[in-house]
Amino acid sequence: MNAVFPGSFDPITSGHMDVLTRASRIFDHVTLTVMHNARKTGRHLFTLEERVAVLQEATAHFSNVSVDSFGGLLVDYMRQQQKGIIIRGLRAVSDYEYELQIAHLNRQIGEVETVFIMAATRWSFVSSTMVKEIASYGGDVSEMVPRASASALRRKFAEVYAEREVEQGR
Repeated sequence: MNAVFPGSFDPITSGHMDVLTRASRIFDHVTLTVMHNARKTGRHLFTLEERVAVLQEATAHFSNVSVDSFGGLLVDYMRQQQKGIIIRGLRAVSDYEYELQIAHLNRQIGEVETVFIMAATRWSFVSSTMVKEIASYGGDVSEMVPRASASALRRKFAEVYAEREVEQGR
């Protein structure tokens, strides 16, 4: 059985990777799909192309994971790809409440099922938003994101990291 793990992945975190790793053991193939929302243009740190490239690098070691992107309704993507399972990671009860509504809507309009996978406790506090905030001040996010994301964040905030290293005498 094949599944789709959709998200903005701006950037992918260790929590996402945890959910993906476990999903890759359950499903024959998992497509990590960067969903592009035209209404959110300019609200992402990384371009769609950058996010896809980071995901490809971060998931290169998986034999049953591929990376794709799509703009539009997830259920339309699922129909086009002939896939019926959506994977969603959950960190907390607040995630569940939101994701439950989306899962019900997706089943209603697209006849697709959602499988929830709880992120490991050690990643329950990590979000892409918080990782970007820490990185924007030159903070160490290497434990919170895969190497590909850490490198991309260092490139994006190169001046801040350089200033921080000078301040710390490196």
